[in-house]
This record gives sequence, C-alpha cells and structure tokens, in this order.
Amino acid sequence: MRFELLLFFLIIITCVNTFGQNSSLAVAGEKHLANIKQLSFGGENAEAYFSFDGKKLIFQSKRDNLGCDQIFSMNVDGSNVKMVSNGEGRTTCSYFFKGGKKVLYASTHEGKKECPPEPDRSKGYVWPVYAEYELYTASPDGKNIKNLTNTPGYDAEATVSPDGKKIIFTSERDGDLELYSMDVNGKNIKRLTNEIGYDGGAFFSPDSKQVVYRRSAQETPADIAKYKDLLAQHLVVPTVFEIWVMNADGTNKRQVTKLASASFAPFFTPDGKRIIFCTNYFDPDKGNRRKQPNFDLVLINVDGTGIEQVTFNETFDGFPMFSLDGKKLVFASNRNAAKPGDTNVFIADWVN
Repeated sequence: MRFELLLFFLIIITCVNTFGQNSSLAVAGEKHLANIKQLSFGGENAEAYFSFDGKKLIFQSKRDNLGCDQIFSMNVDGSNVKMVSNGEGRTTCSYFFKGGKKVLYASTHEGKKECPPEPDRSKGYVWPVYAEYELYTASPDGKNIKNLTNTPGYDAEATVSPDGKKIIFTSERDGDLELYSMDVNGKNIKRLTNEIGYDGGAFFSPDSKQVVYRRSAQETPADIAKYKDLLAQHLVVPTVFEIWVMNADGTNKRQVTKLASASFAPFFTPDGKRIIFCTNYFDPDKGNRRKQPNFDLVLINVDGTGIEQVTFNETFDGFPMFSLDGKKLVFASNRNAAKPGDTNVFIADWVN
C-alpha cells in the first residue's frame, strides 16, 4: 500500500531513451549512486526489497494484463522474474523472512478474488485503505499461503527485523491506522503507536533496536473529524507525512523531519546514523497539481540535521532499500520510462 503514494502524487511524462544503457540512467549530481542498472521494463513496479542474502528482490507489479498489483520476485540482476502471489485480489508490501524460506505480503484475495474497486474520486484527493487486506506468508515459489493475520480492517505494510525475530506492520484493528509488532509466527502482538493519525511504512534499524516510519498527524479538531470520517469509509488523504523514529518497543518517539511535505518510504543507512527517504520537499511546484510533481531520495541524520538530496531525476524516485551489506541501493523510479505510467525498479552501487 506504500506504492499508492506514488500513484496519487505522480503525473508522469514520457521519456524516450534506450533501455539498459547506464548513460541514460545517471543524472547529474547523484554522487552516491554508481553503476545504475534498470531491472524492470514497463508497467508499474515498486517497493522492491532485498532478501537477507542480497541475492533476490521481492516487489509488487501491475504489468501485462493484471488488473491490479501482484507480488513478484527476481534475481538482483533482473533475471528469473516470477509471480509469487496467487493472482487473486490486490497485493502490496512484500518482504523476505530471514533464511529465505518464506515471504510475507498483504492481499485482499480472501475478501474477493477480483481487484477491489478504486476509491470515489468525488471525495477529493483520497487513497483507499482496503479493509480486506490481511498479512500472509508463503514459500518463495508462492505456494503454502497461510494467514498471519485475520482481523477486521486493514492489515498491511509489514517488514521483518534484520535479526529475523520481529515483524512490524500497520493495522486498523483498534480503529485507527497504528503500528504494531509481533513475533514472526504472528504471536505476541504489541501496539506501538497511540496518537490519532496514520502511522505506517515502518522499517527496523540495522541492529533491530529502532524503527523508522512515516506519520500523518491530525492536530486540529476539524482535521481529526475529517480524518475519522474518511477512515470510516476506508479512505485517507495522503498529502503530508513526516518521518519519525522510535525504539522497537514503541518508546522514545521523536520526530525527525518537519518539512510539511509528502515524505515517506524511510529506511536506515547501513550504519544506522542516517535515514534515506522519498520526499517532494525540494520540488518548488509541489503545491501546484497542474505541474509535474518531483519526488527525490533524500538523506537526513537521525536527529533531523544535515538534510542532503540524493537523486535529481525530474520525476519520481522512491522506495529505497539498502542491501544488508550496505553495498547496493534498490529504488523505484520513472527515469527512462518508455511510456506514461511506467515505474521501474533500479539498482545501484552505493557510494558514501
């Protein structure tokens, strides 16, 4: 469901380039990225995350004749692409378990086998949080699908801690979109956030002791009333998110960014001292929907200082993840798009 942020914020133009040529993938100023390689070609591909051994990626994609997103895996060189989900319902937010013997993702397939309906756009700039989403585990080939959650309301956006012991996810089970942790077998569920507003898109730090996430705060009575009314209809307005950090047990919450922008998809750098995330903060026309939005990857220290722009592509760059050894960065981008609407997966060597 993190990918829906891209779909709502993006107005994409056509870029005519030649696939597979690194010269067409690099953008001036991107000093942290080397040897950029495009791994997918066509469709809507995003949220690609490394396996713990760094050899594979799992991602969501709407391609070919698919009516909505399904989960796929591939090798880190882009080969051996396979559908992991069962092709029913809508899926989102996939991840590998440590050891590589299972995968994790959210799906609506037990609610209905068909793709869920798009939201009513007459309600304005809204994003659906489908109540049918539940978390599932499966073997890497997509077989042995099993429920990890089975509760009323949205359950999605799950990731696994680097030590392999915990899962963090977003759930609507208590009436709001909050973060929860649980053991990898689904037991010992603990609520981590308790303030009104959308808390989601969480990832653990490299030592598994901290969590970084995005938060959409509702501060005024009018904002709270509007948020609750939309959430009752399984809708949210995803226009302003800030980046937050907390301990893995939910204590010591602190706000990292105060950018008043759409900042999301945060991930810790390999040393745990900085956070890389996606934001439209540097887009001078971010408030003008007639203009093409520009989202870039940005670095910031955990204490909120030292913001640094990483990508300079004029459309969208987002959903970054480092390999466990810190040598590679995978991300989604509109660069080198063959036609409007294309979002693809890219991998690069990370340069400190």
